[in-house]
Amino acid sequence: MIDIPAYRRDDAGAPPTRFADYRSTALRSPSLPPIRAPQTLTEITGPADCWDRLMGPSLADLTAQKSGAPIGQRIVVAGRVLDEDGRAVPSSVVEIWQANAAGRYIHAKDSWDAPIDPNFTGAGRVVTDAEGRYRFVTVRPGAYPWGNHKNAWRPSHIHLSLLGPAFATRLVTQMYFPDDPLIEIDPIANAVPMPYRQRMVARLDMATTEPDWALGYIFDIVLKGRDQTLFEEGHDD
Repeated sequence: MIDIPAYRRDDAGAPPTRFADYRSTALRSPSLPPIRAPQTLTEITGPADCWDRLMGPSLADLTAQKSGAPIGQRIVVAGRVLDEDGRAVPSSVVEIWQANAAGRYIHAKDSWDAPIDPNFTGAGRVVTDAEGRYRFVTVRPGAYPWGNHKNAWRPSHIHLSLLGPAFATRLVTQMYFPDDPLIEIDPIANAVPMPYRQRMVARLDMATTEPDWALGYIFDIVLKGRDQTLFEEGHDD
């Protein structure tokens, strides 16, 4: 019989699997203590050197995917993917998905009363360059109701997914905006304690901002270590 060591969190800021204020975690959190399943060669090897060929052209500009421009405030979201020592992580797939400017996703289960933008898919994908850099052009997403409790609204946010050397290395997180008061009362964001929660908030950056065109935000993603970005439960080990 193989002795599998108990699962252990390295980051004190990591959100718990069960958070009372985030009601759905009571249904989907594990009923037994998690265990650590060591990765094998299958999990740590993959198509890292040919993501571009495998996944096709990048989808870096979410405002130019259709015949017209989407509604909303144009923004640039950029940053670097870094390891625990601050070194660049090249050839990582960074995917984003988000609601449109009215706060609605293009998804069959999103049926709240907000307009669908025919010129906005809400999805993008790039591969980091040799310096670990990524960059997207998109629109600032709107807030939306989510039914967790009375008058519950999610703050504006962008979902990010990362793939390293293989599909099994996927990490998922969320990026928030620095001027959003809904962050302080959002149970999902507040599952991450302070000061760690601030790692999920982008920084307005005037060097990234393009004059008369788009505000720029920097969101660096740190995979491990003291400054690790907070990832969703089950995606950070």
